[in-house]
This record gives sequence, structure tokens and C-alpha cells, in this order.
Amino acid sequence: MTRKKILGSHVKRLLSGVSAHGRRHLSEVETDLLQTELLLEEAIEKLTSSFLAIHSAVGERQAAIDRLLAGGEPSKEDIAALAAMSNEIGSHVNTAVTSMQFQDMTSQLIERTLKRVTGLRDFLGTLDEHGSDIHPETGSEEIVERLGKVSMALAIQSLELRSVLRKSVEQKHLESGDIELF
Repeated sequence: MTRKKILGSHVKRLLSGVSAHGRRHLSEVETDLLQTELLLEEAIEKLTSSFLAIHSAVGERQAAIDRLLAGGEPSKEDIAALAAMSNEIGSHVNTAVTSMQFQDMTSQLIERTLKRVTGLRDFLGTLDEHGSDIHPETGSEEIVERLGKVSMALAIQSLELRSVLRKSVEQKHLESGDIELF
């Protein structure tokens, strides 16, 4: 094989590797961001629903409480509603607290996304680090050697990054059990 073909082969392999690595990690970043958005939407929807339910439960009982404060006699329905109020509000508060736990999962997704972005930045920094010493007058044998070193360094970085990143997001909570998403 001629020097030109060897050099072209190394450049092609390097560029293909950088492209594949970058696309793969950017695709994962996109997936993590979409999952984060879905988690936040669901959590906000549940929180809004819970807080509105708490407001409604308290509002419905306010008339009975006002009658009691005014010295009036509560009806049987008022007594039953007041007795059930603590359980109902407790249930809505528990739903709201569970919804807020999505914050933990979204934090994990954001942390994982940041690791991917940092890994990709380091990956591109390796290209710059190894490529900055290549000058127009650098011989093709030296360029082939440097490209080989760059390819090896990038492959190692890619494997290290993949091994650091978990594929799932986990939530552990005493009352609702363990949840594993994605």
C-alpha cells in the first residue's frame, strides 16, 4: 500500500470513529433530555392535580368549620366530611410528595447528560491535543503514527465513558418502593 493510501485509510478511520462516537453520545444526550422533559411534565401535572385536590378538600370543609365556629350544629354529612378530611388531605399530600421524587430521577438524567457532554468535549480535546503538533511539513509516517495514537486514545476514552454511564435511572423511596426507568 502506498503512503498516501495508508494515510488516507488512517484519516478515514479516525474521522469515522469521531463521527460515530459523537453521533452516539449526542443521540443519548437527546434521549436523556427528552426523558427528563417527560418526567418533569408528568411530575408537574401530578403536583398541580394534588394541590388543586387539597385546595378543594379544604374548601369543601370550610363551610362546616365556619358553622362550628359560629356555634351552629354540624350536619351528619359535615361530621363525616370533617372526619375524612385528614385522610383525604394526607392522601393528596402523599401523591404530591411522590410526584416531587421525580426530581431525583431528573437529576440523575441531567447528571448523566452532563457526563456525556463532558466526555464528548474531552474526546474532541484529545483530537486537538494530538493534532496540534501536526504541521504541513510533517512527514506521512509521523502522521500515520500520530493518527494511530489518536485512534487508540479515542477508543480508550470512548470505552471509559461508556463504562461510567448507567443505562437506567433509579428511584428508591421507602413508601413507594424502588422504581427503575429507562
